[in-house]
Amino acid sequence: MSNIRCLYCVLRKKQNKRFSKTKPPVSELRRDIVSGDWVVIATGRGKRPDAFKSKPASFFHSRNTCPFEDPQSSGHEQPMLKYFKPQSNDWFLQVVPNKFPAFMSKGVCQVFGKVGPYTTTNGYGFHELFILEDHKRYALSLYSKDELAELVRAYHERFSALSEEDCIQYITIFHNHGREAGSSIGHPHSQLIAMPVVPPDVSGSLNGSKRHFHETGQCVHCLMIEFERKEKIRIIFENDAFVVFAPFVSRAAFEMRIFPKKHQSSFKFLSEKEDRLHLAEALRTALIKLYKGLNDPPFNFFIHTAPVAGGEYDHYHWHIEVVPKTSVWAGFELGTGIEISAIEPEKAAKFLRKIKI
Repeated sequence: MSNIRCLYCVLRKKQNKRFSKTKPPVSELRRDIVSGDWVVIATGRGKRPDAFKSKPASFFHSRNTCPFEDPQSSGHEQPMLKYFKPQSNDWFLQVVPNKFPAFMSKGVCQVFGKVGPYTTTNGYGFHELFILEDHKRYALSLYSKDELAELVRAYHERFSALSEEDCIQYITIFHNHGREAGSSIGHPHSQLIAMPVVPPDVSGSLNGSKRHFHETGQCVHCLMIEFERKEKIRIIFENDAFVVFAPFVSRAAFEMRIFPKKHQSSFKFLSEKEDRLHLAEALRTALIKLYKGLNDPPFNFFIHTAPVAGGEYDHYHWHIEVVPKTSVWAGFELGTGIEISAIEPEKAAKFLRKIKI
């Protein structure tokens, strides 16, 4: 604990000194403690939080042409999972295979090939859609806590089932909101992709957390959570089981992270109904604050979790990352891999904290 206190003292001293200045620096580089990546906090651009309000997220399909109003009549297979509304025969949520999958469960997995100096393998896997009813509520923030808890339950049920499939190494669950965030259909839906490889971003996060664990014997994410809860300056919301904060190294303006307070390496450990309700409350709060504060911006969220096969990952800590589309990658970002946030996460968190839900 002495090392943690020492880190608290150093960071608090630097923070107090930094934020007490009347004229902040034009920009500040911050390095991610897990990945080692740098980001630029471009404080000199002087944007106020309301400057990030955008036109509401846009979509291609109207209700009359929406393929998710009645998935089976538009050619989707029968659902492998279906939840019904309370005391009703009408469905509330169904999970179906994606008609246009990025990965397919046909064929043989893990067959590697060579094309000159390059390596290939089969795109074996699963690609599923979580479709919610009611096109009128096109944003997840418009659903109740109990309804989002059902969505989280479906996430967990499919994650657990596909974790048992041979050849699957990693499962990602994500949600795109708005055409600018990659969603062409306004009807609310999330996606799951189970794949035979571990993605490079996840590998980097795993390696960084493993390195820190070997050096200190501590989970680096638990350290961050403890520090953020003590500092409070970037905290946006917390309940008994989850905490929402703007990461110190924010890649985008108004980025948020949702962490379970209890150390868990994998999303599969979220099995209790009470924990699902707490996660639904945290996720809904984060999304409502974006919806109200930034005028329903396009965004993505995704679950970062330990792989489902291939080793021990006690050093890792699963979480959800919520990333609004508040900027566009241009030459600098593409050429360097360094992202720029035009507002300090401390200011973004303060703004979001004030949004009443």
